[in-house]
Amino acid sequence: MDKISRKTRHETVYDKIQRYRGAILMISVPVILITLLCFLMPSRIPANSIESFPRKFAPNPKTRGYAVIFDAGSSGSRVHVFCFDKQLDLIPIGKELELFVQRKPGLSSFANDPKAAAHSLLELLEKAEAAVPKELQHDTPVRVGATAGLRQLDGDTPDRILQAVKDLLKNRGTFKSKADWVTVLDGNQEGAYQWVTINYLLGNLGKEYPSTVGVIDLGGGSVQMAYAISDADAAKAPRVSDGEDTYVQEMYLKGRKYNLYVHSYLHYGLEVGVSGNLCILSGYNGLYKYGGEEYDASAVSSGSSLNPCREAANKALKINEPTCTYMQCTFGGVWNGGGGDGRKNLFVASFFFDRAAEAGFVDPNKAVAKVRPADFEDAAKIACQMKLVDAKSRYPRVDPDNLPYLCMDLTYQYTLLIDGFGLDPNQEITLVKKVEYQNSLVEAAWPLGSAIEVMSSKT
Repeated sequence: MDKISRKTRHETVYDKIQRYRGAILMISVPVILITLLCFLMPSRIPANSIESFPRKFAPNPKTRGYAVIFDAGSSGSRVHVFCFDKQLDLIPIGKELELFVQRKPGLSSFANDPKAAAHSLLELLEKAEAAVPKELQHDTPVRVGATAGLRQLDGDTPDRILQAVKDLLKNRGTFKSKADWVTVLDGNQEGAYQWVTINYLLGNLGKEYPSTVGVIDLGGGSVQMAYAISDADAAKAPRVSDGEDTYVQEMYLKGRKYNLYVHSYLHYGLEVGVSGNLCILSGYNGLYKYGGEEYDASAVSSGSSLNPCREAANKALKINEPTCTYMQCTFGGVWNGGGGDGRKNLFVASFFFDRAAEAGFVDPNKAVAKVRPADFEDAAKIACQMKLVDAKSRYPRVDPDNLPYLCMDLTYQYTLLIDGFGLDPNQEITLVKKVEYQNSLVEAAWPLGSAIEVMSSKT
């Protein structure tokens, strides 16, 4: 009986399947077809709903990285935020290639209150934090480079202010910070970072060193030269005494090592380079102030004259003094780096561009201009023959405070290029104020170079 019942139940189930198979097919086939169609149709995801989908469908934040650079100058503090892709190309932040915010006064204005000095950066730090996505902040380097303002403070005041800034960044804990990333930049560092900036914007980094350009930057108190040299010339670099800056820095940029010759010539800037009444335009009587000192700046009765002014410039540069103990020197007994392909193409910045534009031999509305050192001499010949009253109408772009010194400035610049750095008078050089990059004009300034260096060390 058991055998009969089992057989009956089995046949009953089978009979049921057979009996309803038509209905099963009618239901299952459309379901399968609809499912297949839904799978094959392209999905339509609203543009504003990307964050609600799994992370693999969202842009990968690792394809970009940020760097925050504080430029703590004498007149104020500035923050630069840059964004790079994996190839270290700049990515716009909003509509600009960088976030730039500034405030006054500078850190040096808080000499008696280091905590207040550090706190003065807080507003800028908050702006930088708002520009960097939260998920990337912990891996975003922040650097603070103080310049002329802190250099001039006495005693341990600069160190106490820098320590307060380090404490601020550490306690805030937003960005990645190291103690040696908060420092007073010397002229060599500024020169090196500007070399990096210009070559980066030109697309030269990552190439062999002969494809890079050299940089000369003339400021008020100093002049810097920087260019890449060969391994052989780097090995020949003179040893320096303890406490002195080395001539060659090794830099690793976009996957390549560069031997960068860089030297900052302190007290050889445009504002302190030459003293000599024979360089002052006729008709001016006054005093010249620099570094807390006053100097007589009255013109002689015969007015300014090119040749005596050239002699004064050579004397200021110590061209003829036997102070050079190396085979090749620039001026003031300084090794010249050995020359080579890295300095064949020179970009010359700051006051060189400004005076050339004011003297009228380059277009002030252009970002770059091709000139020869001889152009400075030609302009000086004209300026040195003029009286101050006539120069006012001839040179409307020159600031009235600078006009009496136009002969001096142009003569010094020519002498610096020819006798100081040994350029040929007819060699083509590029005066630069800004560099075009991705259809935008970018300032040829050191913070971008600092950002590129710190980002290169991460790749």
